[in-house]
Amino acid sequence: MENRLYLSSSPHVYAGATTDAIMRQVIYALLPACAAGIYFFGLPALVLLILCTAGCVGFEALGQKLMQQKLAIRDGSAALTGILLALNLPPSCPWWLALLGSFVAIVIAKQIYGGLGYNPFNPALVARVVLLISFPVQMTRWTAPAPLGSGIDAVSTATPLGAAKEAVMLHGQLPADLQSGFGSYLLGHQAGCLGEVSALLLLLGGLYLLWKKIITWQIPVSYLGTVVVLGGLFWLIDGSRYPDPVFHLLTGGLMLGAFFMATDMVTSPVTTRGMLVYGTGCGLMTVLIRLFGGYPEGVSFAILLMNAATPLIDRYTQPKKFGLVAEQA
Repeated sequence: MENRLYLSSSPHVYAGATTDAIMRQVIYALLPACAAGIYFFGLPALVLLILCTAGCVGFEALGQKLMQQKLAIRDGSAALTGILLALNLPPSCPWWLALLGSFVAIVIAKQIYGGLGYNPFNPALVARVVLLISFPVQMTRWTAPAPLGSGIDAVSTATPLGAAKEAVMLHGQLPADLQSGFGSYLLGHQAGCLGEVSALLLLLGGLYLLWKKIITWQIPVSYLGTVVVLGGLFWLIDGSRYPDPVFHLLTGGLMLGAFFMATDMVTSPVTTRGMLVYGTGCGLMTVLIRLFGGYPEGVSFAILLMNAATPLIDRYTQPKKFGLVAEQA
């Protein structure tokens, strides 16, 4: 048997993980939440998932061909971006909005920077924010859940976060029944983006990623923990105006953001201390935007702002060097 000596840079321990394997595991973790979205919102949710996924894969292939790059759509990154984008859109959004979001996510937020591994911001969140600012009417047209087989037609309604924001602005206090539907929020019976349903299934998906060691605990725990502590502090100050921490956890895109968006390997810090700082910053800004900002939801803006701070966080949280350092003459 021929002996060969391989020379390479560190690290020298191969863990066996590949990009396509990691992407597949994240997609698997999202499938229960996608199924819940289809159950609660019916055919429009399924069409949205197909359009976003096909759109992202198609724009990825087209961009790589135009840039004369090796076709790499089989790694699953574009498909995952499409699923995450769909989960960040209203189920009833028009088809052209889904395709436009796919273009922004892949071409503007990813390919222009060099492709996978070079994008400074999460592509799906960039697309969501661009669409939200550019098409606020279509992006805030919510429908109440109408489970498959129920025979109920979709009707317009407000999200729990939107209802809370509106009530505080108009009446100075929260609606009396707003915080009595925790069971519905947990299981997914609420208006919102496709990924704002079923906090329970998103939590289970996040735990699956932790079990598979696709993500580490630092970012989601510090993110959710900060939301609980800061949200709880405001609730203790004035419970009639500020919702309690459980409401913050179960509504909006917090579970999706904490486990699937903020933990993006490319756009989050690599140091342990940096992850804690990053997650804490995400939680801090999420609560502040929800309570005092112009939008009811702050997850997307919080994560993108912390994406921008990631290089600085990594720089100032580098581990200390051990051993002697030669002094300059």
